[in-house]
This record gives sequence, C-alpha cells and structure tokens, in this order.
Amino acid sequence: MDNKIPLLIDTDPGVDDALALLMAFKSDRHRLLGLCITAGNVGLDHTCANALKLCEVAGIDVPVYPGCAQPLVFAAEDASYVHGRDGFGDVDYTPAGRGLAAEHAALAIIREANDHAGQLLLVTLGPLTNLALALRLDPDLPKKIKRLVVMGGAVTGKGNTSIAAEFNIAFDPEAALIVFETFGQIELVDWEAVLRHGFKHAEVDQWLVHTHPIARFYDQISLKTRQWSEGKRGDYWHSADALAMLAALYPEHVIEKERHFVHVETLGVHSRGATVVDWSDRTGRFAQCDILLKADQGRFERLIQQALGLD
Repeated sequence: MDNKIPLLIDTDPGVDDALALLMAFKSDRHRLLGLCITAGNVGLDHTCANALKLCEVAGIDVPVYPGCAQPLVFAAEDASYVHGRDGFGDVDYTPAGRGLAAEHAALAIIREANDHAGQLLLVTLGPLTNLALALRLDPDLPKKIKRLVVMGGAVTGKGNTSIAAEFNIAFDPEAALIVFETFGQIELVDWEAVLRHGFKHAEVDQWLVHTHPIARFYDQISLKTRQWSEGKRGDYWHSADALAMLAALYPEHVIEKERHFVHVETLGVHSRGATVVDWSDRTGRFAQCDILLKADQGRFERLIQQALGLD
C-alpha cells in the first residue's frame, strides 16, 4: 500500500472531461481507482467507449464502470452539438481493445468509499445521477468520502444550458438536489468560475501541434468543440472539467473561495436546474459548499500542457 490519495472519478466523456482525465492520469499524488461513467454530454454507450479509448491512448489500466443511462426522473437533452455525436468530435476513432467492468458505477462508488473510508477523493465531472443513486443505496456514504469535488452549477444564474442553469446540474436536477442536500461538504467548481479561467485559442492551438501521441489525439477529438467555442464565445476556450480537476488534485492552487449554502432548484419554467446560492447567509441553512472563485491561472495552464505530454 502506498501513501497516494485514492481517487475515483465520475464522468461523462466529453472533450473537456477527457482533458481533466488526462490531468488525473499524470498525477503522482493520487492513485486512480477507476472511472465511473454516466450519460450526459452524449449517451452512455458513447461515454463508456470514450473513457475506454482515452485510457488506451494514455496507457492507463483502470476499471471503467458503466452507470446510469438516463436521469433519475425526466429525460434530458445531451450536448452532442458541442462535443460531436459521439462526444469525441466524430473523428471515427478505432474502439479500445478492452471492455467495461461488470460492476455498476453506483455500486463501485459505494464499494470504493467503504474500502477507502475517510480517505477517498471523489470527483464528479458530469451529471450527478450515479452518485445520487449510490446515496439512496447507502445513505452513510458522505461520512466515508473525505473530499467531494463537483463540477456544476452557475452560482449567480448565468447558465450555459438555459438562462439560469449549468449543463451538469440541469441534466439531472433531482440527482443534484439529493447530493447537495446529503453532503455536508462539497467543493464546487461552477461554470462562471470556468469563464474566468479560459485559454486563448491561439495558445491552445500551439499546445496541440506537438507530436506527442496524446496531444495529437486530443487535437483531433477537440477540434470540433474548439471551433464551436471560437464561434460562440470569442477569443477564449474553456475546459470546465479541467478546472475542477485542478481544484481536486491541487487544492493549494485555489486562490479564493467562499463557503455558502447552495440549493438546487427542480421546478420553475426558467429556473429548473439552477444552483441558488445563499450569498448573504440569510436562510440559516448549513453552508455545505466551498465555491471556487479564483485559481492560479499560470499553474492551471502548465498542468494542462503536462497532461498533453508537453513536459
């Protein structure tokens, strides 16, 4: 047994998920236990295939656990218009040579939390369906997880999938509500923080002309997304899941954060999926979320370059 931090990632790959996973693959502080997969950016068949392929390209041998193919209650639209129909830019890659683990992702979360009680770092990069299901099966789960880092939300209502909501939360608000009401400690990296930590397209293009096979693969699968982003969001490209992974793996690079109570709205014509933050602490509810406001941008960029094989 080593002294590395046990790390479990719940994800829906996805181009930005892929970059975050590459960061985790590079960490020498953490022991990656496996990847739990959910539907989100695209359907479950694709997100599972993408996780397997990324592990193969990076030479990482960890179990990949298939999870929930649908939100808990209501169907939701995916983000294939951003990531491509297959989630990896529709480049028609050759599928990975190995298959999925037999265990369901929710059960894998419970088992790993028990096996590493009080030590586990759980990072969620997609909708919270798998984790919510795990919580219903094991309500004591929060006591066993040392840190939960969630990429999700729009803390002042500047959403990216609706007027007020961010994609991961809006895809399955009921699941998110279960998680936010059950955990007493969540490290939250929201979409608005992501917008403050972008990268210039020209610089990203320079990173991706490198001959390293990981950089070449990532260049291919991210091209469609980067082109979409340049047309929609201007000079900067953003990787939400990579910022969450920075906060998870290297919390010392989080410069500023605030702790408040956060509620997930499940009703409303314009507010379903919104993360409502009690910024003034008026409700008296327990403040369960540390909200990232600022991270070390220079360190963030260097970690991404290292993840792409540029070190």
